[in-house]
Amino acid sequence: MSNNNETEFLLSELAKTAKASLEEATALHPGLYRSGEIHDLETSRIFAKEWLCPGRAADIPNPGDYLTYSIGDQPIFIQRGRDDEIRAFANVCRHRMMKLLDGTGSCKRIVCPYHAWTYGLDGQLIGAPYMDRSKGFDKTEISLKPVRIEIWHGWIYVTLNLDAGPVADALADFPDFLNLYKVEDYVPVVTQDHVWQTNWKLLAENFIEGYHLPIAHKATVGAGYRPDDIEPFENPSDAFTFHLFRKPPDAIVGNAHPDNSRLTGDWRNTSMLGVVFPSHLIVLAPDHLWYLSLRPKGADEVHIRFGAALAPEVFDAQKDPELEREKMIALFDMINAEDRFVVEGIFAGARAPLTEPGRLSWLEHMLHDFAIYLNAKIGGTEEK
Repeated sequence: MSNNNETEFLLSELAKTAKASLEEATALHPGLYRSGEIHDLETSRIFAKEWLCPGRAADIPNPGDYLTYSIGDQPIFIQRGRDDEIRAFANVCRHRMMKLLDGTGSCKRIVCPYHAWTYGLDGQLIGAPYMDRSKGFDKTEISLKPVRIEIWHGWIYVTLNLDAGPVADALADFPDFLNLYKVEDYVPVVTQDHVWQTNWKLLAENFIEGYHLPIAHKATVGAGYRPDDIEPFENPSDAFTFHLFRKPPDAIVGNAHPDNSRLTGDWRNTSMLGVVFPSHLIVLAPDHLWYLSLRPKGADEVHIRFGAALAPEVFDAQKDPELEREKMIALFDMINAEDRFVVEGIFAGARAPLTEPGRLSWLEHMLHDFAIYLNAKIGGTEEK
């Protein structure tokens, strides 16, 4: 089968999955995870056009604080300015294209490590050594290329798409329980970057279904997860999906702290698990949150940004914050190791020639929502 014929076949299989009811739906065809042509479509029609999440505003609390990210081949950085505004810029010097910043940190100005061209926190060029003999050179006319950025409930979103609608409009139908939790006030504990050998869709699907939790995570969070308590989101959206679930009082995480005065009744032990499409995966609980932001490096690799935070009253109640931080990191290291074992194992299965897609459980309803989203974005032959 030629590449074009194979891609057309895989897209037709995707359409069948998306158009079936959940009661009749199957998982995605394994070829959709391993195909380089499908990866290229996802790169151009999804990741080059959608809003992506590089982190939280709380990760850069002070003027000069920054974090770096990339959208495809475009490196960017996000920085809080002296006016407290958060801005995003192309992470490329306007002189000779050198990358300016790496990782996370804080600086009073951005200095290129190649020729020391220097930019203010607003992106304006303020220093350019030995450019005085270049005819017509005027540093006041040069600044870093801005990147579109918006903040939603404390989450940072960026996009290269000048025509993308506002994040708030796309997520306008998201239920207002986020205001009850006041997620923007959660205190960051850890942010890590990883690369796993799997397809990004497998990791996204693994994160947003509860079917595997009591089995794959029985040593960690799965012990307190009760599938019968799941409440799926019933109103289809092309921008997000989620479900709610409750934790028992003795769960190791997931219940409100006694000092939490924001939540009452069942909300004190209710968590949300969901995704803002395409790749911002979130668990929000009364006492903590954690998230993944996925960027495919190819059909067989995914760059993962992982972050976790504590509700403010949980953070304030800690007698030894550093010890508690180490314990929380150790717990999430275990959870991530459990997930890595699964999703890299599934990718090995997806590459096997005898593999066929299986039927979905009602506990995998968000996988079906994800298939509908993918079909809307990459289905067909015309650029969307």
